[in-house]
Amino acid sequence: MSEHRPIDIRHARPEGQRGDIIASIEKVRDVLEGLRFGSITLTVHDSRVVQIDVTEKTRLTA
Repeated sequence: MSEHRPIDIRHARPEGQRGDIIASIEKVRDVLEGLRFGSITLTVHDSRVVQIDVTEKTRLTA
């Protein structure tokens, strides 16, 4: 089982962390901050995020 540890990308880049991963995490964080209801789908090719699809839902009250 692999070990998962949180990465705080605002301060320092962890040893060996790829720049493209840092950029992907920053973009997903930006999208999450503006998304109230919906979903995010990442498309990965050769271990790199190549596309981020955002589906936003609008909740209507009756």
